[in-house]
Amino acid sequence: MTAATTRVLRYAVMTVLALLFVLPLVWMISTSLKTEAQTLVVPPTFWPTDPQWANYVAVWSLIPQFLYNSVKLAVLNVVGLLFVASLAGYAFGRINFPGRDLAFALLLASAILPGIVYLLPQYLLFLDIGWIDTHYPLWVPRVLTPVIGTFLLRQSFRTIPQELEDAARLDGCSTFQIYWRVMLPQVKPALAAVGILTFLESWNDLFGPLIFLNSEHLQTLPVALALFQGEFFTQLNLLMAAATVSVVPVLVLFFAAQRYFIQGITMDGLKG
Repeated sequence: MTAATTRVLRYAVMTVLALLFVLPLVWMISTSLKTEAQTLVVPPTFWPTDPQWANYVAVWSLIPQFLYNSVKLAVLNVVGLLFVASLAGYAFGRINFPGRDLAFALLLASAILPGIVYLLPQYLLFLDIGWIDTHYPLWVPRVLTPVIGTFLLRQSFRTIPQELEDAARLDGCSTFQIYWRVMLPQVKPALAAVGILTFLESWNDLFGPLIFLNSEHLQTLPVALALFQGEFFTQLNLLMAAATVSVVPVLVLFFAAQRYFIQGITMDGLKG
């Protein structure tokens, strides 16, 4: 088999796989534009003859508060986690202090524990300090325990030449100034990768809001979709319209930062 034939087969397989992955998204969008009767037609039609854009108007009137809560928590998580993880990654990657390697090994080992193990103690703690039915449990623990983010940024900081840091120190920069002005701009791909992963984790979190929140006005979009599934169980078009709205911010963020995201994952995450 020639190299050209191999290349054609490879692209053909990749195209088929891409279509398979995109098909559910296209079906979701097409269903969101159908009438309620068209969603029940057997056999189903793939695309509506008369797109019902009013479905989005109807859904949009129901979700502003849920959307605001999701955006608020995602921003708090991304900004807070990037700051804490970059500080920890810089310390573990560039500063020599006693017990550094042991502390980093213990940090990585903590990621092995499944979240369900410490869920009850965590809930009781938040109950004692009055955090239940507030947004604090949905961002403070995640920001203060950025294990994966610290690992990725530590690997990225370790790739920066020592001469750059020495030159900054000779110019009179303090350790924090070196971290903030010299080191952080060098690890933008890793920051983008950690930021996107954190955004996705916060945006898709269904379990946390269900456990720690009671008031409906504090709930997030994933919980709203679950509520819609019960309320609009015969109105699949409205449910799919709400799901489409919830996916748009994720797609925009990924396509805007995909170059940094792929570079951060493939280059920095694999270096020792």
